[in-house]
Amino acid sequence: MIQPSIVSQYVKPSLTRKLFNMAKDYDDVIDFTLGDPDLQPHQAIKDAGCTAIQAGRTRYSQNAGLLALRQTISNYYERKEGLRYMADGEVIVTVGAMEGLFLSLLSLINPGDEVIIPAPYYVNYVQMVCLCHGVPVIVDNPEAEDLSFNIMDVEASITTKTKVIIINTPANPSARLIPWNKIEKLAEIAKRHDLVIISDEVYKCLIYGNEPFRSIATIEGMRERTILINSLSKEFCMTGWRIGYVLAPEIVVATMTKLQENVCACAPLPSQYAAIEALSGKGDYSSHMVETFRRRRDLLVKGIQAIPGLSCNTPEATFYLMMDISATGMTSEQFAIELLKTVHVALVPGITYGRNCDKYVRIAFTIDEERIKEGISRIRQFMESL
Repeated sequence: MIQPSIVSQYVKPSLTRKLFNMAKDYDDVIDFTLGDPDLQPHQAIKDAGCTAIQAGRTRYSQNAGLLALRQTISNYYERKEGLRYMADGEVIVTVGAMEGLFLSLLSLINPGDEVIIPAPYYVNYVQMVCLCHGVPVIVDNPEAEDLSFNIMDVEASITTKTKVIIINTPANPSARLIPWNKIEKLAEIAKRHDLVIISDEVYKCLIYGNEPFRSIATIEGMRERTILINSLSKEFCMTGWRIGYVLAPEIVVATMTKLQENVCACAPLPSQYAAIEALSGKGDYSSHMVETFRRRRDLLVKGIQAIPGLSCNTPEATFYLMMDISATGMTSEQFAIELLKTVHVALVPGITYGRNCDKYVRIAFTIDEERIKEGISRIRQFMESL
């Protein structure tokens, strides 16, 4: 009889997908579950992908991705952040940021190595570490900081087996940036304990304030021990195009490229040509997206704050909002399931992202304003029924 592998049994479907799948039972659901923006990529990006298909550019590329795209990514980072990475050696194109993260972990972790994951955290981090035969160490102290983590807790979690710390800024689900003073302390810890930082930065394109984003890789001594993860999914609304990329020291990229050959060969070629257009700097292909999500954020915050028994902070970044449901006395999973069954609104239980989030539910405002208004109305109706 066929038996699944032991490591595969560590991987469980997330509550995000559970609620998303449950929502399919209703034909009038307001779905706030997935971080999958409803906006379309700029027409020039779509045209570049279609042109590639029509021209027959639908075969394989190098395992690391088209050199022209890697050069475009390199130029993009130097132009935007002043970071210099060699196109041929320090950049790899992946099938979304998720594969980039997975290959990064696979290239670093030996069985039993520990990976520190501060909560709140993106749920797939834990699953990926397990798939790589590593040990996820979740820094999850509900008494520490609201929707954040304590630096002392991070350092206290380090052992002789610790190899990596994963950070996500701006963060899913908290919708916050990790403060710069905390980033500096994480850098000090990484250098002192000889650790690698994997910095997931896919939401830095969606910051609502005026202060420019700064990566931990810009700190002296950190470029050589930092792996930067990014994608076009959020910045250019290209989730289904499955294009991500990683910037890292040459030895890491060489290892990832070797692994890429055996995982998926390369990212889809038409998507790579579309990515060249998106990152080229020829046009402003994403600022409209920030303003659209800002309007949605403001609408949602105003609506929630007007409902007795609920509260929220204004998101600093991303298209997520954490709604405080503690006044209901319900766990986040109970609240989410009852809300779905009662008024057909789907959102994600906060417990998905760590113990310190169980008094919250996550709302992804990736749907249009009219549906957001309807969702707020139904949430109000549900609260009045309690």
